[in-house]
Amino acid sequence: MGGQACVLYGAAEFSRDTDFAILASQANLSRLRAALAELQAEVIAVPPFELNYLRKGHAIHFRCHASEAAGMRVDVMTKMRGVDTFAKLWPRRSTLLAEDGTSYELMSLRDLVKAKKTQRDKDWPMIRRLVEADYFKHRAEPKPQHLRFWFLELRTPELLIELAAAHPEICRKLIKQRSLLKLAPPGEAIDLMEALSEEERLEREADREYWVPLKAELEQLRRARLRDG
Repeated sequence: MGGQACVLYGAAEFSRDTDFAILASQANLSRLRAALAELQAEVIAVPPFELNYLRKGHAIHFRCHASEAAGMRVDVMTKMRGVDTFAKLWPRRSTLLAEDGTSYELMSLRDLVKAKKTQRDKDWPMIRRLVEADYFKHRAEPKPQHLRFWFLELRTPELLIELAAAHPEICRKLIKQRSLLKLAPPGEAIDLMEALSEEERLEREADREYWVPLKAELEQLRRARLRDG
């Protein structure tokens, strides 16, 4: 669900860690503990690896020490702002099969884009590249779900203008869901850029507010760890 997924979707070249969206159940955590044990992974920050913290929306951070994965960081989450529950994410996943027969279960592109709408600077250029890559891959013969996704998520003014010119009726229908689309048919690139910047600002602010209580809890856990040695 993180940088590695972006690599496999063709929007990034490299990622230093691996992020997983997981089902938060006792049985699944037992399986995950076994997998992490094989990687000789240890928790490297607060919170501890416990079900209640995952269900609140925290990420659990690990560092691997097994020789084949030495130094690799693994982060796991089960709840993310603006993203559906795992039960809904799993059926929508994308499965990629490597040449060696290994299968990779990726968060769907649409869900990954939602998960990337954070306060972090690095995520917004990635969102743009993810959606652009999908647009250029399918624009010759788009399906209805592609058009809807592009209209709601493209962050490139020129491409939104191009899309609106090719599919004006769909654009009009989706204005209620994304008001800045009203600027696409007239071809107002500068106004669109300003509207996209405001859209990003509001998402960043919503993410900051979402993390306020979670960060407060993390700070309490850090203080408790220092106090207890």
